[in-house]
Amino acid sequence: MARAQANGLELEYGTFGDPAAPPLVLVMGLGAQMITWEDDFCAMLADRGFFVVRYDNRDVGLSTYLDDLPAPDLGALFAGDLSTAPYRLSDLADDAVGLFDALGIARAHVVGASMGGMIVQQLAIDHPDRLLSVTSIMSTTGDPAVGQAEPWALAVLTRPPATTREQALADSVEGYRRLGSPGYPDDEAFLLAKATMHFDRARHPVGTLRHAAAVMASGDRTSGLHDVRLPALVVHGDADPLINVSGGKATAAAIPGAELLVIPGMGHNLPRAVWPELAEAIGRVTGQ
Repeated sequence: MARAQANGLELEYGTFGDPAAPPLVLVMGLGAQMITWEDDFCAMLADRGFFVVRYDNRDVGLSTYLDDLPAPDLGALFAGDLSTAPYRLSDLADDAVGLFDALGIARAHVVGASMGGMIVQQLAIDHPDRLLSVTSIMSTTGDPAVGQAEPWALAVLTRPPATTREQALADSVEGYRRLGSPGYPDDEAFLLAKATMHFDRARHPVGTLRHAAAVMASGDRTSGLHDVRLPALVVHGDADPLINVSGGKATAAAIPGAELLVIPGMGHNLPRAVWPELAEAIGRVTGQ
């Protein structure tokens, strides 16, 4: 792992593959660390001929925490007052461009999951000259009419942070299990090992709140996506309880010429069994 100066922040990042190969930058979601892009998946993409870069967004993992900023008032945001959101998705997109600059990347393929999908959509709108292609996974456009969570799934995501390590691990395992893929269930031992690795690396609940505020305050990207002229892939599971598949369908409809891949049985995660299909689809959109 390494750290790069980007957009006035320090971003923790890691790489796989040949630095001379076409760059492919992986962007993770709300409160999720870069290691959510599992090593074996990154290696699979590198084996296809990419220089793979994954990184921690601001306010998560080992990147800069913006704790000098106030915690957002989510109630006010729900009521339509956006003034307490300390930053927007456009700022997170600018962070990615800052990472490109720090690594000497002129243009990159980008792949984003969940909030990361929203960030790469914003990248395609704000910085199309820096992109080669865009892949949005289990994400949505920001249109409130699509991509809505099941109420129970939203409750899983928004419960108060645990106050002990034991409870934090238990909550993570429950969240992985309930939000994950019913067609590709993981065993409890794997989920506990994953929760432990993430907890021991870093934990920053208030940063997750600021991520949520950024999503809520950034509005609908549909009209901006209509102007995107990049090769695009949209991937979604038909069993996603956190961002309904209608969000993926709306994203694909908004981007001219985008390919839509709906994966049966996939929820709000990236199960190992779908990696080959996902890597093949990324290969199609990138021409790699």
